Amino acid sequence: MKILFVIDTYDTSNNGTSISAQRFAAELRNRGHEVNILTIGDENTTSPHRFSVSKMTVPVFQGLMDKHDFSFAQPWGSETTRVIHEAVEWADVVHCFMPFMLDQKAQQYAKKIGKPCTGAFHIQPQNITSSAGLGKAEMVNERMYDLFRDSFYNDFTHIHVPSKFMGDMIAQRGYTAKIHVISNGIQDAFIEAGERFSQQGRPAKRAEWQGKLVVTMVGRLAQEKRQDVIINAVPFSQYADKIQLVFAGRGPELDKYKALADKLQLANQPEFLYCNRDELIEVLGETDLYIHASDMESEAISCIEAFATGLVPVIANSLESATPQFALDGRSLFLPGVPKDLARAMDYWFNHPHEKEYISALYRQEARQYSLASSVTKFEEMLHEAIAENNAQ
Repeated sequence: MKILFVIDTYDTSNNGTSISAQRFAAELRNRGHEVNILTIGDENTTSPHRFSVSKMTVPVFQGLMDKHDFSFAQPWGSETTRVIHEAVEWADVVHCFMPFMLDQKAQQYAKKIGKPCTGAFHIQPQNITSSAGLGKAEMVNERMYDLFRDSFYNDFTHIHVPSKFMGDMIAQRGYTAKIHVISNGIQDAFIEAGERFSQQGRPAKRAEWQGKLVVTMVGRLAQEKRQDVIINAVPFSQYADKIQLVFAGRGPELDKYKALADKLQLANQPEFLYCNRDELIEVLGETDLYIHASDMESEAISCIEAFATGLVPVIANSLESATPQFALDGRSLFLPGVPKDLARAMDYWFNHPHEKEYISALYRQEARQYSLASSVTKFEEMLHEAIAENNAQ
């Protein structure tokens, strides 16, 4: 197949949807498909696998968007239209990742010339509204669900969602397409690391972490990810003097979180890292407990990657998040936004190392069903189904 991915921001490693697009594209190419990306690019872009359009600067909000490593493509103008048409005409099937203008225009042209086009629902309205402090504004979020549905998603017959939670969210709101629940998938390197740690033991901690209990969360430093809950939980723990927090990611809340840790005068100041895949696996190998504190998630691949390496996760039991689905029992859950309850859950696992070792093996086994290869196979099936339906019309 000749597959076109449409996504505004592709070249970043700090955005889950972009990372998923990159990994799916690589795996599909390994299987013999041609995959091109319709995305933002410029004269410095050298990838042969793309159709490039220019970046749109958004007045007032562009600085915040840059901190989130996200930009909108410029959807207007004759040159952009030419590139969109060329890209869609090249493809056998078009897959749109976001409900924004670039994707809408690609979808509209695909429909006009009779090309099959599928969609993905990766981004919750709350991910957008949280940046403006409106993540809990139910009326605003519901209006955005309606807007996405009426302006974009109900023109598809097939939609990919990364979790049953997200599928239920949109089905309950009148989205009419066939919903395909397909995990974004984790790379084999994390599963292989888990096997290696199981057989050889977890690697020795770096010098500065020796004698400490390393507690890690991976994800953007953004308001809805709630790293602040983890920082605030440390003083409530009986192991407060031994806990070393590690946050892998970057984002607009960095300075706020550093200031919070300073204010609390933690015995060990948090470390803020930005890692490539292999460096992240090293960090996870030296970690004692993984926390995922987000209020809202469509899946949270970073949590799966963590428990694939044998870490036991402690997850915020939020009604706006898909991540609680990964908890094997209540010991891996805490009340969302409640630092004292997170401290309780952390202390439980620190006080029961033998139970933690036993359930670690169960989590490693659980992670196998979320392999990238399995997810891409299901994704291929969705694309073939869309093409067959289109050809039958």
